[in-house]
Amino acid sequence: MARIIPLKLNRNGKSRRRQRREEPPTITDRVARLRDELERLEHFAKAQAMDGKQLPSFMAFEDALKGRLDGVGRAVTALFLTHAEERVAAASKDGIECDGRFLRPAPQLQARNLTGRFGVFRYFRTYMRENSAGRRRGFHPLDVALGLSADRFSWNVLSLSARLATKVSFAEARSTLGLFLPNAPSTEVIEQTVLGLGQFTGDWFADLPAPEGDGEVLVVMIDSKGAPTATETELQRRRGNRRRKKPAPSPRHRGRHRRGLYPKKPRRKKGDKSKNAKMATLIVMYTLRRSGPMLLGPINRWIYASFAPKEHAFQIARREADKRGFTAESGRLIQVVTDGDLDLDCYTKRYFPDAIHSIDVMHVIEKLWTAGDCVHPEGSGKLKRWVARQTKRLYAGKASQIVAELRRILAATPRTGPGNKGKRERLTNVIRYIDNRLDRLNYHDLLAQDLEVGSGAVEGAIKNVIGKRCDHGGMRWIKERVEALLQLRCIEINGHWDQFVETVNEQLKKQGMANGVRPRLQSKSPAPLPAVADFIEDSPLERAKSARSSISRKKAA
Repeated sequence: MARIIPLKLNRNGKSRRRQRREEPPTITDRVARLRDELERLEHFAKAQAMDGKQLPSFMAFEDALKGRLDGVGRAVTALFLTHAEERVAAASKDGIECDGRFLRPAPQLQARNLTGRFGVFRYFRTYMRENSAGRRRGFHPLDVALGLSADRFSWNVLSLSARLATKVSFAEARSTLGLFLPNAPSTEVIEQTVLGLGQFTGDWFADLPAPEGDGEVLVVMIDSKGAPTATETELQRRRGNRRRKKPAPSPRHRGRHRRGLYPKKPRRKKGDKSKNAKMATLIVMYTLRRSGPMLLGPINRWIYASFAPKEHAFQIARREADKRGFTAESGRLIQVVTDGDLDLDCYTKRYFPDAIHSIDVMHVIEKLWTAGDCVHPEGSGKLKRWVARQTKRLYAGKASQIVAELRRILAATPRTGPGNKGKRERLTNVIRYIDNRLDRLNYHDLLAQDLEVGSGAVEGAIKNVIGKRCDHGGMRWIKERVEALLQLRCIEINGHWDQFVETVNEQLKKQGMANGVRPRLQSKSPAPLPAVADFIEDSPLERAKSARSSISRKKAA
């Protein structure tokens, strides 16, 4: 058998004429090959133990054994595929009808090289082609029956590489896979696999059934975080024609050499960011189960993130709440926790009008520290005691008293004088922030009901889901491309990865069996960002709001 070159899938160094003369191995040949590999293993174990003046270290023995075990794995895989081919060929020997076309088996089997967990192996399968004049299309029934895609790596390898890419960079994923696989996919293949799987995430989230065993209270936390994205100048450099350039004299001169190819960047002004961040919105949803005066949880914690507009996140949250039985007409208790963002407040009123909307208490306490710096020296004991008094008021449900005291402080602060202008601006902003949100600062009532007063769950998820993977030095994303990675990371964190991959594999398998075309998982282009759906006037949410409005009008009359 000729040497197998992983990068070529069909002929692997053979000319077309020579490939046609290649005889496919029989089952007897495959069995003999497997027995030969097993005998080699036996001889290897004996030689390692008996030959030489002294025993090798166990580490050296395991390193030498791995490659031989991969050989056994390839032999077993080839034997399985040969048996499977015989079964499929027997079922289609008289021809089959597919998608309105009649296909017959070609006279010769076609070879293919595929890279799996044990390395590259070669197998042969029947090719079904149209029985018609002109250009004849066809497919390989074995590939379709086994769910093999047109990619040169097996599903297990592609799934493993994409799953690893949700945790570390593409380059790190490739180097890590190289520690365990004989032939690791390139970073380009890993990225295209992520983009290919990203085509299915929207349907997966929409079709995912509601979890079982939910509690009586639903908690929805929503927050946003920016991820660094490429500027238009950087995109033009990526997409333009590559310049021919001489290699740098040494690795330490590469940066110097590159800087000479492009104009010098202008110096950033104070407060400017080089991050060019685009915001992603993240949802954390879970339920709480009542046990006496306490609410126990979280139960069935679920995470979703997207670079689509914020309203899209609320539509997803509303859809998932309805799935769990917390519809607008159910009357069940829902709590929405945000950070005080006015957009989030607007969408909460629209999509969760009957929910208890509260603001993370830590955001309010940070505002109190900002106001306290205008009254007492930074780091002083007086400042700490002042903030402690206001925090006690906050937890007691007396936020209006905090606003009143801040207004007295503002009135007592002169309009002129060193630093007074900045102090007055900060005090005014804090007063406006708290005063406009008084109806969402009822922490005394929240604590009495054992509900959430903080948004630690979503803050931690923001760091874990977006920060750890998408916000590192040197990263410059395109929103549509990082969207696929972000949603796959959510699926992996939610513990649904295996179910998701099985669903996508089964979906592509059905597609191939329906139209006789071997599908491809990898994709060079990402799916578009999710769009904000039109708000349906006749939705259950709108009907509930209309019913409440009519009741209010009758009472007023």
